[in-house]
Amino acid sequence: MKMPRTIKRYCPSCQTHTDQEVDKVKKKKASELVWGQRRFRKVTSGYGGFPRPKPEGREKPTKRVNLKYKCKKCKKSWQSPSIRAKRFELTE
Repeated sequence: MKMPRTIKRYCPSCQTHTDQEVDKVKKKKASELVWGQRRFRKVTSGYGGFPRPKPEGREKPTKRVNLKYKCKKCKKSWQSPSIRAKRFELTE
């Protein structure tokens, strides 16, 4: 999927349609302190195998792409709900 780097869409801050910059959001490093990760570390530590079976089958054909929009007028930014795409490319 090809998408322009600048797009005209609604800005909730300005409450009008403005030119906005589009950026692909990178995934941040997962925290080691969240409860799910602490539980996972507890279960996998010590003797014994992995606590759950390995996933069967193949990968999904599409990946989720998160986009961040930044208004050129008021400089505010926000994320939209993610979309699915096999390939994603920002064009000029």
